[in-house]
Amino acid sequence: MLALEIFAQQSSADTTPRILLALTAFVLIFGIAVVVMGRRKSGQSKVADAVEIVMPTATLDSSQVAAVGVREKLSRVRSTFSGAVANALIRSSITQETWDELEEALLRADVGVATTTRVLAPLRDLVKAKKIVQPSELLAALQSEMTAQLSNSARELNFDLSLNAPNIWLVVGINGAGKTTTIGKLSAQQGKLGRTVLMAAGDTFRAAAGDQLETWAQRTGAEIVRGDDGGDPSSVVFDGVARATAKKIDLVLADTAGRLQNNSNLMEELTKVRRVADKGGGKVTEVLLVIDATTGQNGLVQAKQFSLATQVTGVVLTKLDGSAKGGIVFAIETELQIPVKLVGLGETIDDLVAFNAGEFVAALFA
Repeated sequence: MLALEIFAQQSSADTTPRILLALTAFVLIFGIAVVVMGRRKSGQSKVADAVEIVMPTATLDSSQVAAVGVREKLSRVRSTFSGAVANALIRSSITQETWDELEEALLRADVGVATTTRVLAPLRDLVKAKKIVQPSELLAALQSEMTAQLSNSARELNFDLSLNAPNIWLVVGINGAGKTTTIGKLSAQQGKLGRTVLMAAGDTFRAAAGDQLETWAQRTGAEIVRGDDGGDPSSVVFDGVARATAKKIDLVLADTAGRLQNNSNLMEELTKVRRVADKGGGKVTEVLLVIDATTGQNGLVQAKQFSLATQVTGVVLTKLDGSAKGGIVFAIETELQIPVKLVGLGETIDDLVAFNAGEFVAALFA
């Protein structure tokens, strides 16, 4: 018995370290397994996150991104217009009230009386002929008709590559519309196209105009010609064209005075500037009228007056992102036959963009 007890004690003493060693090894292996599994899951999570970030970018082309940008920046005019149109078409059938509310929606967006009549007339005919029955069909037809109203204009900026002399772009408009900023942005954009630019500070009556233009010239790498405050604007433009000709500069961007359009002296002055610009070594290939979109129908009056004085070739509609009256685009194009070539949708250089009629109308209905 004593021998058995001694043997048991020895066996227990020999086994205990082995058990502890086995337990230690098990804990170590388990810990390593937990760490490895955790890292695998973390890696899978990171890959999944990367896929979620990349996939939307891969599915949007540049035109889709641009359309989203326009839609977002036209939020004010879109909410005003689309809300009013939606209210007009909530009925189960097309009634006289439908027409009255559609007309009111277009007028509130500053489309103008003449253009509103022109847009709705063919739709009335289609409804009368039973070719349009449902309000949803009328909505689609309205969008199509509004797009058609803007589809026949040539919107490219005119730059004559065949000239052995500077192209001259006169920029006109009342004070506060955004002429100076537009010139600065145009200078930056034309510079990116590889064209050399000279600015002529022809607004000699507004004290800060020359300084602002000089700042833009420095930012965009353009040259600038300035005159004395209160001096003859035509002389500044003439000197600018002469320097551009001598230095073989591609483009002259000429600022002009911008008092109210009903000032007869201003209109006579602008007529003179246009005449003098054409007499120099270059050629006037664009006369861009800058209009603040928030002025609504007053912009149409401005366009009429400035066009008579300077033969406007295109409109730059600024501050369109902050206006609920984007319908002025239709009034200018359909009533005056002047194309809207550029629109301002923000403060940065890239926010001055070429006007796209289909994109604009689609944004209104979005």
